Amino acid sequence: MSTPHIEAKVGEIAENVLLPGDPLRAKFVAENFLDNPRQYNGVRGMLGFTGSYRGVAVSVQGSGMGVPSLLIYATELITVFKAKRLMRIGSCGAIQPQVAVSDIVLAMSASTNSGVNRDRFRGADFAACPDFGLFYGAVHYCKSQNIPFHAGNILTEDEFYDDDPDGWKHWAAYGVLALEMESNGLYTIAAKHGVQALSILTVSDSLVAHKELSPKEREQGFGTMMKIALETITAEASA
Repeated sequence: MSTPHIEAKVGEIAENVLLPGDPLRAKFVAENFLDNPRQYNGVRGMLGFTGSYRGVAVSVQGSGMGVPSLLIYATELITVFKAKRLMRIGSCGAIQPQVAVSDIVLAMSASTNSGVNRDRFRGADFAACPDFGLFYGAVHYCKSQNIPFHAGNILTEDEFYDDDPDGWKHWAAYGVLALEMESNGLYTIAAKHGVQALSILTVSDSLVAHKELSPKEREQGFGTMMKIALETITAEASA
């Protein structure tokens, strides 16, 4: 059955799903990394495709920006379409001097200033973290291929435009590596339903160095991240 946001039939979406925020990045991944991709979703322009990678079925579904949007797609993918492994492939903003533009960040945990989890846990804090198997697999693949990466805590924010332009410095003082807008929601909903999740991020801009990638580079220039994600999720699926 389809949902209000995903028009696929049950069976058209794989157990292994990549989640870029940008639907055009989903299209790019499908056309350039998957074998025999076929589109299953176009509702609201949030494109979704299923193909295969090294013989393993993989879907890639745009998830939009922010925790609320991500939660809609992740919840439907898990509860209706039976996805078992969800991997965010997105961009982030570096807030540490050693994390440069185009670097890879593996989100070992995801702090947040979002109100979603405060509401869910009645004001208590939930430590949102990825699945260890996927995280270990990504680390192992990066090391085996000599791909530099950073692993640590990130911050999932509710607002892209903060009224305090220096607000990130407080989080940086506690070792947070980068800012983005979805991973905490993904880790939380995956924990609720007992499925695997991981966020692999590419640094699109640095608040420290005041550098950034162009929109086209953000859409199509994340090949290393996509390769890590595909190798990791299919290896875990085949284990």
